[in-house]
This record gives sequence, C-alpha cells and structure tokens, in this order.
Amino acid sequence: MNPMNEVVIAKATVNIGVGEAGDKLSRALNLIESMFGQKPVRTFSKVTNPEFGIRKKQPIACKVTLRGEKADNAIKMVLDGINNNIKSTQFDAQGNLSFGIAEHIDIPGMKYDPDIGILGMNVSVTFEKPGYRINRRRIQNHKVPNRHRITKEETMQYMKENFNVNYVDLEEEEE
Repeated sequence: MNPMNEVVIAKATVNIGVGEAGDKLSRALNLIESMFGQKPVRTFSKVTNPEFGIRKKQPIACKVTLRGEKADNAIKMVLDGINNNIKSTQFDAQGNLSFGIAEHIDIPGMKYDPDIGILGMNVSVTFEKPGYRINRRRIQNHKVPNRHRITKEETMQYMKENFNVNYVDLEEEEE
C-alpha cells in the first residue's frame, strides 16, 4: 500500500461544556488535566443568551487538544467508557469522528470524586493522510485534491482495525 494513502489521527479534542464560569468550570479544568495530563484551555461564549444566563465572552467550557501518542491513548481510554460502540452516523463526510460520554465515571479507572462531581464530555477525532500540510502551510498553500481526501469508509475501517470499534447501527441492519 502507498504510505501516502495511510489514514492517521491528526488530533483528538476533548471538550467539557458547563455553561457557566466559576466553581463548575474550575472542576472541569481539574478533571481534564488529571485525565489527560495536559493543561486545558477555556473557551468563551460567542453570543449573549439571557435565557441561559450567558453573556458574550464569558468562559463557559474547557477543552484540550491531544496529538500523537497522547491522542491514541485518550481515544482508547474514552472508547472503553462506551464499550467501543459507535454509530456510523457519528462520522462526517470528511471522515472525522465525534461522540459524547454522559458521565466521566463510565471510563474504566475513573473514580467518583465529590469535589469534581459527574461531568460529561465530547470527543472529536480528526483524521488525515500524509500531505495534508499543504492546506495549512503559509507559503504556497493549496487545497487537498479530491483523490487524496479521506472518506467516511476509510476512517471507519481504520477505527475498526486499530481500536476494535463495533458499529451498532450496522449490526442492526444485518439482522
């Protein structure tokens, strides 16, 4: 197989949205740092929404971006929390994967801490092939050609081979 056609994980982003600044956000920051060993960044609201009590530019969530081996370990850990079950609809047309976890204590090895409470999280995994840098570089940047883009099927195959993922909705169709 051509090494330029191998699918690799570019990054994994873990996000916890709490909807308010203060104590709840600081607990989420502590949780992410303890789980993944990397300092998270705060994310801020873009609009004011009085129904939810959110003002513009107010910190409402935190996220961490993991790359390389840290991303692989984080994905394995988080997939264990959902028993490696994913729906095929959680992949987008560009082959990226997004899924959520209702409670962080579902992940093996995580214990309930009354200081933190129970928090859910969203995980987004971005895939790419070697050569995608042409889209990001400053000088002579170009679009990635259609023949080199990742498809949903390639990403699904990669996740099945490397992470033993079960596709829940595909099993129901076969029965």
